[in-house]
Amino acid sequence: MSDLFDLKGKVAIVTGASSGLGVQFAKALARQGANVAIVARRIEKLEAVKADIEKLGVKCLALKCDVSKSEEIKNTVSKVKEYFGTIDILVNNAGIGMAGPAEEQSDELWETMMSVNLNGAYYFAREVGKIMIEKRYGKIINIGSIHSTVAMKDLPITAYCTTKGGLEMLTKALANEWAKYNITVNAIGPAYFPSEMTEDVLSNKDFLEYINSRCPMGRPGRDGELDGALIYFASDASSYTTGQLLTVDGGWTTI
Repeated sequence: MSDLFDLKGKVAIVTGASSGLGVQFAKALARQGANVAIVARRIEKLEAVKADIEKLGVKCLALKCDVSKSEEIKNTVSKVKEYFGTIDILVNNAGIGMAGPAEEQSDELWETMMSVNLNGAYYFAREVGKIMIEKRYGKIINIGSIHSTVAMKDLPITAYCTTKGGLEMLTKALANEWAKYNITVNAIGPAYFPSEMTEDVLSNKDFLEYINSRCPMGRPGRDGELDGALIYFASDASSYTTGQLLTVDGGWTTI
């Protein structure tokens, strides 16, 4: 059974890997034996992450890339392919969170959210998908959110919800289109986990109390509690699972 989760010899790309969940995802893959390309805009932070990953006994390539720019994504995917020879796993983790009343939202904020959270995931999947189609194998994991399926009272995050809802449908559509190539496309929908993006809200006592009251388990997620879902989708354990959003939320979306 343990062999189902073995990633030795596989090559993974993790976007948004300079901090937070991206770092956790990259390390989780490396602990299972995968070589990892880590991608983000802040190359200086990536170098520190790279050093930690290499201590796990795998190869790691750090590349600067703005996921809102399709040409940078094409160049990045080409470099990863050239360095490792192939790409087996893509984790579309890069994302931003901005809040504001819908009626006051600027065009710039809306378009930035779409470019980073949704367009970037599609562009990466498109370019990596070409390689996976040729080899008739691939694992794509999009990082959605509980807000892929629900909004939140008194929190004006229409743009964010739209991008994460779009990611769920991107997951389903690509899964349908690429199943014939033995490519699985799935998504993980985390609730609130500690990360650079959630640092401000989780440090707000009132907001934290609200989150805890909304969650049946009464707390945010903890480091490592997304690793199981990630490794399942990245490994051959999920060979007959595709087009799914696995919500890891302490029961948040049950009520």
